[in-house]
Amino acid sequence: MATYVNNLRLKEITTGDEDGTWGTSTNTNLELITDGFSYGTKEIAADANETFTMPDATADATRSLYLKFTSAVSLTATREITLGPNTVSKTWIIENATSGSQSITIKQGSGATVDIANGDKTMVVTDGAGAGAAVFNANASTGVVNLATGVTGTLPVANGGTGVTSSTGTGAVVLGTGPTITGMTLAGAVTGADQTVSAINLKDYGEITNALGNVTGATSIDLTDGNSVTATVTGAVTWTFSNPTASDEMCGFSLKLVNGGSAAQTWPASVDWPSATAPTLTASGTDVLVFFTVDGGTTWYGFVAGLALA
Repeated sequence: MATYVNNLRLKEITTGDEDGTWGTSTNTNLELITDGFSYGTKEIAADANETFTMPDATADATRSLYLKFTSAVSLTATREITLGPNTVSKTWIIENATSGSQSITIKQGSGATVDIANGDKTMVVTDGAGAGAAVFNANASTGVVNLATGVTGTLPVANGGTGVTSSTGTGAVVLGTGPTITGMTLAGAVTGADQTVSAINLKDYGEITNALGNVTGATSIDLTDGNSVTATVTGAVTWTFSNPTASDEMCGFSLKLVNGGSAAQTWPASVDWPSATAPTLTASGTDVLVFFTVDGGTTWYGFVAGLALA
C-alpha cells in the first residue's frame, strides 16, 4: 500500500504496486515537487484561527515555497494559522497580506510559533515533530539590538557593541529615553544631497538656503548645498542641476530668482515644463520656480510657484 509520510506528501509506491499506473503516479509526484518551489495563495475564510493542511498527492497552494495569506474578511486581532500535517518539516516564505492590519501567528504543533506583521514577508521552518512541532524564524538576524526591548547580556564589540552590560552610567545613552541630538556631520557616511547634516533640531523644520548671489553665464545648482536656492540675474545664464538623490527617491528644490526676465535663461534639456514651454520671467522683480525629479535627475519637472512677486 502506498504511503505519504514524506515532507511534501508525495505518493510512495510499494514495490510491486500500481502495475500500469506507476508512470502516472510518478508524473504526479514530479509536479508536486515543482509545486514545492512555487508561489501560492491561501485565503483565511473568517475572522478566526484556521488550519491549512497539505493534502496527500494532490496539488494545493499550501505546498508552495512562497505562500501568501489573504483574508476574506478584515481581521480584528492576531489570528493563528496552523500548517499541517504536523509531521511535515519544510521551509516556507510567508507573506501576511490579510486585511485589517493584524499580525498572523504561524504554528504547527504546541511548540514555538512565529508572528508576521501585516504586510511583512518572513522565511519560516517547521520541524515536523508531531504534536509538539515548532515553527522557527529562518531569517532572524544576529548581532542586532532591539532598542525597544534593550540589551540582554554583553553585546560583543565585533557586533557593534562596547562590551558593557548596562545602558546607564557616565556618558551612556539610556535606551528608550530618546537622546537629544544637537548636531552631527556624516562625513563620507552617505552620498548625494544628504551627505552633510550640519544640524539636527527636532523643533526646526527649516531648509538650508543655497544663496548663489549675482549670477551670469554657466551656473550650477548643487543639491548638496541645500534645497532652497536664491539668485539674482545680472546677465544671460545657462543653468545646470547636479547631485540629486538616487533614482528611487524624490528630490526637489525651490529657486527664488530676482530679475530672471532681464536676460536669457537657458534651462537644462532634462527640464520638462508644462506644455513643454518655459515660463516668461519678470524683468525687474521676483519669481519663484519649483523643480523635482524622481529618477535621479534624468528628468526634472519644472513649475512656476509665483511670478512678479513683491
